[in-house]
Amino acid sequence: MIAVLKFGGTSLATAEQRALARERVAEARRDGYKVVAVVSAMGRAPAPYATDSLLEMVPGHARTQNADLLLATGETISAAVFAAELEADGMPAIALTGAQAGIVTDERFGDATILRVETQALRDLLERWIIPVVAGFQGESERGATVTLGRGGTDLSAVAIGHALGAERIDVYTDVSGVMTADPRRVPQARTIQTATLEEVSELAQHGAKVMHAKAAEYARRTQTAYRIAGLATDCGTLVDERADHHRPVTGVALSGRLTWSRVIRGDIENPTKRMETELEMFRRLAGAGVSIDQVTINQAGVAFVVDGDRGNEMRALLGDLNLAVRVREGCAKLSVVGNGMREEPGVIYELVCALADTNVEIIHCTDSNVTVSVLVPAQDGERAEEAVHRRFHLDVGDPVA
Repeated sequence: MIAVLKFGGTSLATAEQRALARERVAEARRDGYKVVAVVSAMGRAPAPYATDSLLEMVPGHARTQNADLLLATGETISAAVFAAELEADGMPAIALTGAQAGIVTDERFGDATILRVETQALRDLLERWIIPVVAGFQGESERGATVTLGRGGTDLSAVAIGHALGAERIDVYTDVSGVMTADPRRVPQARTIQTATLEEVSELAQHGAKVMHAKAAEYARRTQTAYRIAGLATDCGTLVDERADHHRPVTGVALSGRLTWSRVIRGDIENPTKRMETELEMFRRLAGAGVSIDQVTINQAGVAFVVDGDRGNEMRALLGDLNLAVRVREGCAKLSVVGNGMREEPGVIYELVCALADTNVEIIHCTDSNVTVSVLVPAQDGERAEEAVHRRFHLDVGDPVA
């Protein structure tokens, strides 16, 4: 049996935390698992080897091959230290870079995609009961360049390695005990979700929940790889797989940061072909400028979408000469409710609107997908809206009995 245990930067920041992480490894070995440890850089800025500390040394925070080689050193140092400490505790261990562990990526520096994991080196060590301690967040391109996987990329390393090895356990250890129904810093009544589906956690991560890296959660959903998110101190948390059933429509609530809502009205363009050409040019310009858009709606009145940050002037400058009326509203936040149960149960949008109306929070824009409904609200009302919706869907109490 194989267990992949991921330890984040806060789990390795101090000697005491690393001792607790080593105990988690020892427990898994006592339970009969061959263990792969996947580690992040130790600590957070201003710790000297934290990713943000290293990033400050890169001119303009550029995403280049040189920058990635520098940024990868934080995890490499962490792997070497943790492997040496495991050995000192009597557990044979060898530190590996992402490349040595067989993680092959494309060459999108700073935000690479994993193409495959070549597992032979890992399997050779596991066969001898040696613990591979893998530097997360990094891999190697086909031509041998060191490439990083983006913020939170160690989660992705762990899930990809676990999937490739067919691991029976993938445990993502953090400083919180699992996925919460909302951010407990804003909603004191938030509680740990005992089980969640792969799609639910992927949606929560994409819409602002911080407990799991969005790319890792989506990779797990796409490959149907189960995992657990647990607190390092408690070893308790959330099991994420397809067997979850909460017997309720909504599982959790997520709130994003500041956004700009853009509404593009077609103006005097009557000809359908000309309207389509103009809209295509609009989307081409946004893509060419590297602008990522979200919550897109297209209808006869025009197009609406959301972009990160306060970027109204940028949207006007990009699109203002296309015979389109560009209306923007900065200072927005996206509030999302996520739940597998909303597929079968009607009335989720009604309850969401009631919660916001009762709290006197304006709804600026609304979109939905299979398991998510997202509303755009004024940023200053975001936390109040999050707490109201959490309360409306009774997320502060445990799952009802079937």
